[in-house]
Amino acid sequence: MMHLPELIQDLGFILMTAAVVTLIFKKLNQPVVLGYLIAGFLVSSHVPYFPNVKDVASIKIWAEIGIIVLLFGLGLEFSFKKLAQTGRSASITAVFEVLFMLVAGFVFGQIMGWNQIDSLYLGGILSISSTTIIIRAFDELGLKGQKFVSLVFGVLVVEDIVAILLLVALSTVAVTRELSGQELIISGFRLGFFLILWFIIGIYVLPTLIKKLKPFLNNEFTLIMSLGLCLGMVSVATYAGFSPALGAFVMGSILAETHEGPRIEKLIHPIKDLFAAVFFVSVGMMIDPAILAQYGWQILLITMITIFGKVISTTMGALLSGVSFRHSVQAGMSLAQIGEFSFIIATLGLTLKVTSDFLYPIAVSVSAITTFATPYLIKNADRLQGVLREKLPERFFVRIEKYQSAFLAEQTESGIVKILWRAYGWKTLINGVIVLAIISTGVFLSPRFGNYMAFGLAGLTSFPFFWAMCFSKPSKFLTHSELARLHRLDIGVFIGRNILGFFVALYAVSSFMSLNSLNGILALIVLTLLVFFGGLTQGLYQKIETKFMNNLVYESPTRKPKLAPWDASLATFTINANSKYVGLTLLESKIKEKHNVTIALVERGESKHLAPDRGLILMPFDKLYLIGTDEQVQAVGIELETSSFKNGENLAESYKLRSLKVAEGSPFINKSIRESTIREKTSGLIVGIERNGERIISPDSSMEIRVNDILWIVGDYDKINRLRS
Repeated sequence: MMHLPELIQDLGFILMTAAVVTLIFKKLNQPVVLGYLIAGFLVSSHVPYFPNVKDVASIKIWAEIGIIVLLFGLGLEFSFKKLAQTGRSASITAVFEVLFMLVAGFVFGQIMGWNQIDSLYLGGILSISSTTIIIRAFDELGLKGQKFVSLVFGVLVVEDIVAILLLVALSTVAVTRELSGQELIISGFRLGFFLILWFIIGIYVLPTLIKKLKPFLNNEFTLIMSLGLCLGMVSVATYAGFSPALGAFVMGSILAETHEGPRIEKLIHPIKDLFAAVFFVSVGMMIDPAILAQYGWQILLITMITIFGKVISTTMGALLSGVSFRHSVQAGMSLAQIGEFSFIIATLGLTLKVTSDFLYPIAVSVSAITTFATPYLIKNADRLQGVLREKLPERFFVRIEKYQSAFLAEQTESGIVKILWRAYGWKTLINGVIVLAIISTGVFLSPRFGNYMAFGLAGLTSFPFFWAMCFSKPSKFLTHSELARLHRLDIGVFIGRNILGFFVALYAVSSFMSLNSLNGILALIVLTLLVFFGGLTQGLYQKIETKFMNNLVYESPTRKPKLAPWDASLATFTINANSKYVGLTLLESKIKEKHNVTIALVERGESKHLAPDRGLILMPFDKLYLIGTDEQVQAVGIELETSSFKNGENLAESYKLRSLKVAEGSPFINKSIRESTIREKTSGLIVGIERNGERIISPDSSMEIRVNDILWIVGDYDKINRLRS
């Protein structure tokens, strides 16, 4: 009789149990992740009247593979460009919320008498919300068209990055066995260096490689290649002293930048589902009823801390970033749970044997309770913000609105620090990382080739990037006004960049030879002169930079433009051929009067009617671009009997909502909106004015423009920019 390995029996048993429990949970409209956890508990040794998993060690290895595939899939959904697109509001909200929950978790861990490591890991577990659970909840509730959802997704993107940093920091704590600030700072710098280096390699090398292999990229080869790259990066990350999850996430985010990113994500999806199921089942196997009974009150306390802490911290972070009160509360109620990254952090502590045995099942229990609560919290977010509006004093909301107005006004003006960063910051940072990487490679090769030969090779290879750090032109993405402001700082910028280049050269020489020796001094002088007079390397560097930028600016087909500010949304509707509005003029339709929305554009075939005249007759299949709150534009959608409601997804590329601050000396001051000719100059419409912290929606054309007014204009993007300049 043939012997069947226990692992095969266990996997079959696990997957069948998971399938049955998942089916039950889908019928009950509950998150499938909870079904996996319960399935894991049922097949564990803690349930005596149910068949148990025999080869636990092998299942744990499969669970580790599950973490790698899960993080690889999250990286494919992430992409570096999404981080840049999340905006200031999402970044501020996420960082504030994560820091708040880290501190809260650590403090309450100490209050409960836990040691410092357990308390720190508890803070990490509570700080990251569940992307999977939130996305499924939004799908089930049909909320993806709501404006606050874009903020929540942006926060989740930033949280994914913070979670990776936490994994690195907590791994460092596991090695040192103490909260060493110096070790954490060194690890943080080391992580930043490797992330930027991997990002450069991914942007410059992988798209070119994939382009050359395009004739061979059938589904089978693409899947094998992407998984091989994932596991290769996992090995590199582990060798460099980071967690395998970091390597998987980085490779996923790098592949997301390529033309094949969406295809790879689609191919990897069923594999991710399979291994994720095994991972979550293995998590459920760790639930020990005896520990849960022993730590019942701690579980309830931590659950309350999670829900209230996340609601409060996310709401406060969103308010600080300029988001409206309503959308801040909605975001806070949506993010009040923990999930997959929390399991991974808890698994890390258990694997490295630095946390107590009780922390893992407590984290799983809290996740289960908060997951059940998530849909109900989201559904009642509007009711909560309504109650708060009634209970809190009016002056609180007046101050909030004034702060939001000031924050948005600040965003309309580019500070000089921001201009300097855009002009030279990223370029200097990327070239600096390349130079340091070349120097490190030279040091690694110096025992074989000798210091002088290795220094010569490293110096020659790094010359183009040295030159770029000191003398390259500013970024091409600056406006004429920003370049003019930058031009006045030329001498200071020149001196600062060359001082930086000198210190990098100093570090390069000192890596190979002593600066006290004559050879070291001569090498420094020669290197400095070659960089200063290195105009011959300019052409080579420009070719490298051009190729890099061509790969970087590839636009993903799923990219969406930012939504409109305030509580207003910019939405499009296609008039149904049988709509009651067909054949009526805009005046006769009374859409604006009935729903209090602004009609910014009517698109008919190839023609676009910006700020349309009220005598315009509506025709079948006309596209109307409307500005209003979520409720207003959805009501219009029902009235128009449109079959497609997409919140700001089909906007014409040249048609944007932008702000213009009226400064001293502006020619528009004391003129009415009609007399200012802004409509003609921007081919657009003034849809709102902010004045002394108050907002005036759809202002009358006879209203006078005053100094320090902020005008919100829907019109031609380039024309508005020229007007701002």
